[in-house]
Amino acid sequence: MAKKKPKVVVTRKLPDATETRLMELFDVSLNVDDEPMSSGELADAVKTADVLVPTVTDHVDKALLSAAGKNLKLIANYGTGIDHIDLAAARAKNIAVTNTPDVLTEDTADMTMALILAVPRRLVEGEKTLRAGQWNGWAPTKMLGHRIFGKRLGIIGMGRIGQAVARRARGFGLSVHYHNRNRVHEGIENELEATYWESLDQMLAHMDFVSVNCPHTPATYHLLSARRLKLLQPHCVIVNTARGEVIDEGALTKILAAGEIAGAGLDVYEHEPAVNPKLLALDNVVLLPHMSSATFEGRVDMGEKVVINIQSFVDGHTPPDLVIGDPL
Repeated sequence: MAKKKPKVVVTRKLPDATETRLMELFDVSLNVDDEPMSSGELADAVKTADVLVPTVTDHVDKALLSAAGKNLKLIANYGTGIDHIDLAAARAKNIAVTNTPDVLTEDTADMTMALILAVPRRLVEGEKTLRAGQWNGWAPTKMLGHRIFGKRLGIIGMGRIGQAVARRARGFGLSVHYHNRNRVHEGIENELEATYWESLDQMLAHMDFVSVNCPHTPATYHLLSARRLKLLQPHCVIVNTARGEVIDEGALTKILAAGEIAGAGLDVYEHEPAVNPKLLALDNVVLLPHMSSATFEGRVDMGEKVVINIQSFVDGHTPPDLVIGDPL
């Protein structure tokens, strides 16, 4: 008698190749309309699923997991960040959790570097000016920005993405500095020619650019608080492609509006998809819709990891990207 296929519920539309592979291997419920599930729909999903495949748009909290059926044994997250999943609650219910690390490192680092370039060189302003028919030709003092060569970049979080950003930054002539929970290996420091700052406060006060590349955890919530943002120099540009909650967005908006720092490049927001309306009105900010990891290649690679994690778990093996839990 053939073994019953596990019930897999996918909360968002995934790449066609991923959905096809999932349907070949498992009993799959797909989100054809690609609208975020409501709390009620998520509750129904965890009651019937053996495996839940959520994304960053789903809040898998204690209340939701308390309502989960006894068959739910794995949350195979489609994404690297897991701050939307209550890991303690999952552990208490003996539900394993996996994610999809590594595959988005280069894509996110590319976008980080793009924002580091876009803000001081006023790329978005220039593009808008041209499209509005307001460009009357080259002039010596028009659309002046600031060069990045020879400037200091302070990276907050020197993990995989932070190191990838550092490699790109060196190619543009930036001096690399970083603050991390733990100092990285000396060999990595030497390769990246990176200077470690034990004090985040001191690093912030000396940087021309600051890039946020750390995960959102209870320890990093509002890591860049109003007090710390005040430490930035007036010519400093801050870029965030990690998680919006790491920065006090209200405080950041105030200092940007007051011209207390030069600008910001943001791909993530504290209350996304909501964005502070005051941010939208500022010319010294480049705002993107959480798209740093949005490449065809990256999304397919994420899907492959989800499939492998689920299949490994179902087969009784430890998934390669296990965050918490044990195989069946």
